Amino acid sequence: MKQQLLKKLQQNAELNINDIEEHKRKGNHAIGFYCLYAPTELAVAAGAIPLPLCGTRHDPIEVAEETLPRNLCPLIKSSYGFAVSDTCPFFRFSDIIVADTTCDGKKKMFELMSDIKPVHVLQLPQQQNFDLFLEPWKNEILNLKTVIEDMTGNQITREKITSAIELLNRERKAKKRLMDITKATPSPLTGMELVEILFKTGFFADKQKGIDLIDEIIDVCNTLIKNGDTPYKIDTPRILLTGVPIGLGSDKVVKIIEESGANVVAFENCSGYKQTFQIDETKEPFLALAEQYLSIPCSVMSPNQGRIDLLDEMISQFSIDGVVDLTWQACHTYNIEAVQVQKFVNDNCKLPYLHIETDYSESDTEQLRVRIEAFLEMI
Repeated sequence: MKQQLLKKLQQNAELNINDIEEHKRKGNHAIGFYCLYAPTELAVAAGAIPLPLCGTRHDPIEVAEETLPRNLCPLIKSSYGFAVSDTCPFFRFSDIIVADTTCDGKKKMFELMSDIKPVHVLQLPQQQNFDLFLEPWKNEILNLKTVIEDMTGNQITREKITSAIELLNRERKAKKRLMDITKATPSPLTGMELVEILFKTGFFADKQKGIDLIDEIIDVCNTLIKNGDTPYKIDTPRILLTGVPIGLGSDKVVKIIEESGANVVAFENCSGYKQTFQIDETKEPFLALAEQYLSIPCSVMSPNQGRIDLLDEMISQFSIDGVVDLTWQACHTYNIEAVQVQKFVNDNCKLPYLHIETDYSESDTEQLRVRIEAFLEMI
């Protein structure tokens, strides 16, 4: 039954391209978003499809390196390579790109990307001090609201933004319920299956269709748990992956961990548990958006206690046996923050910790396999 649903997921992902094309043929819009900090509720409220665009594949990096430095983060190079080579349908569908200043490499890359397609860059505060930065950040969101209204020709009323918040809160709740399935010991899902489900449903034009499919998968997984049907044993090492975002194509570390006999049961990154936050539906909507999005604990924030707090919560709730901290090459904020994460995991949680710095290529696969297998032997 689980495999049937994963096949249905693939079929829906393929049909989703047609859904977006039909949406565009009717004169509607799509908006590309490059980071979790950008409020996709604004797109939904304006009748546009929000599309996540971070590059997760190695293929377009070569063409990106004709312009960008080779010693740059692979996520940035992949994102730009897809844009400049016109090989990503979701970038092609996007009428405007919404970006933000989460790192120096990204914000300079977006200057080049603006020659390809209109780009609006949110000036993200680098600290979560609400007294100093909440109002300017709210103004950034209100400015984006105006940009989207002008582009789509649709006014974002209070009623529409409230409805969009409710819809995307339901989507985030569904994703959290899905990710919480792996709290079961042993888990009914592999880490790679979880990555695939989250990645593919993220592009769905019809958000309710994605929510319904996730709920179907959850129901099947609950039945598997009840029947003791799982690919793992009770003593299979349970790994939490923290650090940079991943997706299909940038998932080699997850594959190696699971090929080596462990199960990645938790993802504390912005492609995982960081996207399960809820917007407060009782507050003025734009204030609520500003508060919750500014609270996301990315390593761009200094200090970033929120990441440690989230790790503490997840390590306990998911019964974690070891933590793998993934950093893309040239991602300086995550690389430096790894020092604090290791200290917390080793000293406070008394768990094994492994820091991996790599890129999207397969050239270091066997070297990583040796390190990961040695790490798992410690558990």
